[in-house]
Amino acid sequence: NESPEAMALRLSEAKARAVSERFPEALIIGSDQVATVDGKIYGKPGTHERAIEQLRDLSGKTVNFFTGLSLLNARTGHAETRGVATLVTFRELTDQEIKNYLQREPAYNCAGAAKSEGLGIALLSRMHGDDPNALVGLPLIALCDLLRHQGVAIL
Repeated sequence: NESPEAMALRLSEAKARAVSERFPEALIIGSDQVATVDGKIYGKPGTHERAIEQLRDLSGKTVNFFTGLSLLNARTGHAETRGVATLVTFRELTDQEIKNYLQREPAYNCAGAAKSEGLGIALLSRMHGDDPNALVGLPLIALCDLLRHQGVAIL
């Protein structure tokens, strides 16, 4: 029984490690996200039917989106990870709104089946988090911290 936080961190590191052999001298960024509400974990729906199911489930609820971020030094094999949580409240959604949204923006590759950087913002009523980019899937504040820790001069 892996926690949502642990799952997002594990998946983010696995993504970074998956490409490390192709870039043996690089710092590699991996990121992944899961959503949770009422003890249930929501990953990427993958299909239209699952996206409808997720949006119906999340309608009117406050959802915790947990984004895992990993920075892997491919040269040393050492990875540092950070997790960033964002609370999102979905509006009460009608089946017609869900259908219309998925026709225009099939968000099958997004946890929770909604892209806040696109039309999916219209599904939401509130967001609360420390990093405005975390919900999009790449928490840039945490990434800057990890890069500085690796000696990368950002400014």
